[in-house]
Amino acid sequence: MPELKGFAPPYTSTGRSALIPDPPWFYSGDLLTVEYRTDPARVAELLPAPLELAPEDPGAGAFIWADWQSCSGARGELLDPVRSQYKEAFVVVRCSFEGQTFSRCVYIWVDKDFAIARGMHQGYPKKLGTMWQTRPHPFAQGAPQIAAGGRFGASLAAGDRRLAEAVLTLREESETNGFVNSHPMAHHRIYPGIGRGTSDAYAELISSGAAEFEAGPAWSGDVDLRLFESPTEELARLEVDEIIGGYYRQVGVVWNGGRSLATLTD
Repeated sequence: MPELKGFAPPYTSTGRSALIPDPPWFYSGDLLTVEYRTDPARVAELLPAPLELAPEDPGAGAFIWADWQSCSGARGELLDPVRSQYKEAFVVVRCSFEGQTFSRCVYIWVDKDFAIARGMHQGYPKKLGTMWQTRPHPFAQGAPQIAAGGRFGASLAAGDRRLAEAVLTLREESETNGFVNSHPMAHHRIYPGIGRGTSDAYAELISSGAAEFEAGPAWSGDVDLRLFESPTEELARLEVDEIIGGYYRQVGVVWNGGRSLATLTD
């Protein structure tokens, strides 16, 4: 029998066809973040055991658009941009486990298959979607600048329907890029049993975060966020009750694994 290689399927004798390479994974990108408050009961609906609502500001959430370029340690993807560039839009809430506050991604859409595969490993509930956001540029003829007065738009669609849109006007530099997405992530990794009616074959609560992180100046500003109904999505249940703030920041991140918090399989 041949020894099959690859970090993820498809496994082959060389591993070259694997959808994603071995970690570490490297990311550089632009983040447009809208923090807002919603009904804490709607957040609680999305927190399976053993997670609980965060003790402080339990209805706070963050809607984040990200325009990424990513690569493995060999960096070969950077010279083949179709393999490195992708976009995503995701919603983060906060939760509690054994007295510690975590961030948790409850909805996320991406536009590349390799991003979905990485999400399966990390516990992100990624789905395919179409995301767009205004890109900054140092020359103002056709783009805003990351400076006071810069205006940025963002949109998300999935299943041929628009799900969200935002407009952010930068006002001033900020000490932070918000607080909702500032904790280690707490995610479930679940694989249902193959037999009909059987229990999960594998279920685990894991935590992960950046192995390395650096960022440019954070900017805050005035922001508007709108969510739309869809027959196949439940994003609009996290309705906007109050805007907390809008932020823009360029970041660099290295992801290199996480840790198990609890094994949930019977």
